[in-house]
Amino acid sequence: MTSLHDLDPQATALIVIDMQRDFCSPGGYAHQAGLDITRMQAVVGQVKTLLVAARAAGLHVFHTREGHLPDLSDCTPAKLARSAAAGAPIGSPGPLGRLLVRGEQGHDFVPELRPLSCEHVIDKPGYGAFHKTTLGALLGAFGIRRLLLCGVTTEVCVHSTLREAIDRGFVCTTVGDATAASQPEHQAPALAMIGVEGGILGGVCSTADAVAALNALPRANREAA
Repeated sequence: MTSLHDLDPQATALIVIDMQRDFCSPGGYAHQAGLDITRMQAVVGQVKTLLVAARAAGLHVFHTREGHLPDLSDCTPAKLARSAAAGAPIGSPGPLGRLLVRGEQGHDFVPELRPLSCEHVIDKPGYGAFHKTTLGALLGAFGIRRLLLCGVTTEVCVHSTLREAIDRGFVCTTVGDATAASQPEHQAPALAMIGVEGGILGGVCSTADAVAALNALPRANREAA
């Protein structure tokens, strides 16, 4: 648990990590790699609840998508080889188009979580949301000091983003039940390690606690969900 009583909506951003069809929908990258996508699908409702509350409170919202240029020039040989070993080579054809390629159907967000026109989409070639993206510059320009993180997968893209955010000096809270690991046995340890050494990687809260804190803030005149 972590305290959310001092949230400043002008200095806080919600980061929604990789809630895209390639990870959450049948025929996408994760499904082709043999992962149980029902785990990712199960948190869509929690993330939607967070989005509604964050929008009403006037937080900046960032949506990340992992994917690569059509020629795969931004995909490292090591990453390409790893995806092939998992049985879902990046760039190979699938029911939702080429796997993890920008512009394909699988690269798009799940319908329930489409960004609003006032929100920010961060397309990233790696696991972390800061690597080779404009996220860090945008957060700095908006004066953001605190992050709420949710999305998939807990042990990879959420953790990669969280760890760099901590190194960059952000105060971070991961909304645990709005994240999902690729395998059930990874979820609890991935969340537990956040709080070691007095919260070395920030804190963990529930969707209910985050929403309660956001709902206690003054309402903002933002575009409706």
